[in-house]
Amino acid sequence: MARLPLAPVSLDEPLARRPKRLTAATRAEIEDLGAAVTDDAPLASLTTLRLGPVVPALVRCESTAQVTGTLAALAGQPTLLLAGGSNVVLADELPDLTVVHIAAAGVAVDGPLLRADAGTNWDEVVALSLRAGLGGLECLSGIPGTAGATPVQNVGAYGVEVASLLRRVRVLDRGTGQARWYEPDELGFGYRTSILKGTDARVVLEVEFGLSADGLSSPIRYPELAKELGVAQGERADALAVREAVLGLRRRKGMVLDESDRDTWSVGSFFTNPVIAEGDVDDVRARVRDHLGPDTVMPQYPAEGGVKLSAGWLVERAGFVKGYPGEQSTVRVSTKHALALTHRGGGSSGELLALARTVRDGVLESFGVRLVPEPVLVGCSL
Repeated sequence: MARLPLAPVSLDEPLARRPKRLTAATRAEIEDLGAAVTDDAPLASLTTLRLGPVVPALVRCESTAQVTGTLAALAGQPTLLLAGGSNVVLADELPDLTVVHIAAAGVAVDGPLLRADAGTNWDEVVALSLRAGLGGLECLSGIPGTAGATPVQNVGAYGVEVASLLRRVRVLDRGTGQARWYEPDELGFGYRTSILKGTDARVVLEVEFGLSADGLSSPIRYPELAKELGVAQGERADALAVREAVLGLRRRKGMVLDESDRDTWSVGSFFTNPVIAEGDVDDVRARVRDHLGPDTVMPQYPAEGGVKLSAGWLVERAGFVKGYPGEQSTVRVSTKHALALTHRGGGSSGELLALARTVRDGVLESFGVRLVPEPVLVGCSL
């Protein structure tokens, strides 16, 4: 039986602050599944922000069976599920958590259907779908993270949302230990949300998409992308060409992961585009003109439940320009995209959250619009 190694603990350290480790029996049960357990594991390298604490134990699961078995072994214990780490801000200290790293990867294609394990790199899923001659996912190219995360917050870009392409999602109910396939209409999809977001009671194990077998893209809805491709809005185009155009646009905004480019050390857009009631638009527009001048035109778009505004536009017009607050800071607004908050190295989650509060409160003071964070905040808050 594997034994839990003893770690030195200072006698001066308050008992409540000592990390809570796996029992020898739980560790043995997990290792019998073939999952790897690492003690005192740093999490920063598992997040796109390169920020995170050292946790007492990290369990790496490379198969769905390891995921379900590990979660059963950890029932009742504080557990954090982590996959691509692209949409999460972790507190600087999480001494009570065991982290389960979902690394189960695999893709199967059957005609127009594509099925992926939850831990599969998302951009690899998109690339594979296109190599198989299937269209539909190309506008979601370059988005960091894993396949299992895409339905959680209904990932979307350039006018395409995951919910429109999903056929089924296989989900584990941690309360019952049972897994079943969910239809899209059972998942409560909305703008960057679903019933899966903000809870670990249900865990995505697999996703299945229904794609187009003609090799053409989804209709091109965004003017920026249509212009890049030289097509009219609403037209479909060669899916491979659309992928390259999307990757080009995202790289120029620092939204494609690049270890050498600190503008990509982020969670992508830190705030969602706010949707306000139609009755509030005139008041916001008036505040914009008071703040920026009478000829200022505020971008706005029709949305379910009201009018959608551009969070990036509001952030920059509130004074948080690209690169704010300057080169001396370990965390700052991206130099390429005002909606991304970036870690430049040597910083902390506390510093990043302080910057996020400053931006959020500045936009509220200037325009009366409250921004909502898009990433999941673990052990911390704004």
